[in-house]
This record gives sequence, C-alpha cells and structure tokens, in this order.
Amino acid sequence: MKEKKPKKQLNKLIRFTGLGIQMGVTFYLAAYFGKKLDAYYGNEKKIITFIFIIIALVGTMYSVIIQLKKIQD
Repeated sequence: MKEKKPKKQLNKLIRFTGLGIQMGVTFYLAAYFGKKLDAYYGNEKKIITFIFIIIALVGTMYSVIIQLKKIQD
C-alpha cells in the first residue's frame, strides 16, 4: 500500500507571506505613477492617481481570489 503523505501546511502559509508585500508594492507603484502623470498633465484633482489605485485594487483582489482557489484544490 502507498502511504499518504501529510499535506504541507507550511507551503500554504509561505504563499501568503508575500501577498501583503505584493499588494503594498502594487498600490505604491499605482499611486507613484498616477501622481507623476497628474503632475505632468496638470490635473489638480488627481484623477489619474485615483483611477490607477482603483485598477490596482481590482487587480490585487483578482490575484488573491485566484490564489485562494489554487490552494483549495
């Protein structure tokens, strides 16, 4: 008979340790480039920054959902 190997819980935790850093870097880059573009185009209301941050939020949430589905399987 084949012995069943125990599932590696540590491997699942390692996947999520970098998730917070990934989200933080994504938001930082979106805000940074949004501010640069707003300054370049002279937007006083920071519209481009807001749009970039919303896109980053949607992208990171999508990434988290995909990673959670992979772990469940």
